Amino acid sequence: MGLLEDIQKEAMKEKLPEFKIGDVVDVHVKIREGEKERIQVFSGTVIARRGSGMSETFTVRRIVAGEGVERVFPIHSPTVVDVKVTRHGHVRRAKLYYLRGRKGKASRVKERRREKAETIDEIEEVETTDAAETAEAPEDTDTEQT
Repeated sequence: MGLLEDIQKEAMKEKLPEFKIGDVVDVHVKIREGEKERIQVFSGTVIARRGSGMSETFTVRRIVAGEGVERVFPIHSPTVVDVKVTRHGHVRRAKLYYLRGRKGKASRVKERRREKAETIDEIEEVETTDAAETAEAPEDTDTEQT
């Protein structure tokens, strides 16, 4: 098993694209037509991911001329050139097979809101500026003279 695992590790991609179930992605796929190679883009919603390691795959679904088209892509395949996320989806399921029975607007997936993540350096910077402002400003005391 050691030799097989070594061969698989060599064939695996170093940098994997980050996407989840429900995301709308553009999958750039190499297509060979005779002697020529070109890249074709398949856009759709990720409805499933399965497997691990070299055999990990994901399924993308889109609607073409009123018909649903699904394609399964191996993540580590050399024919899959790139996967770009165009929209992040918010779902509560691991598999979105229920989209197969839906049509039109019913097959939409809500968009996931991403909050701006503050780094520790930014938080410390805000705290130090607040402390400096309070030290410089004189305290407001009631010194009214009547």
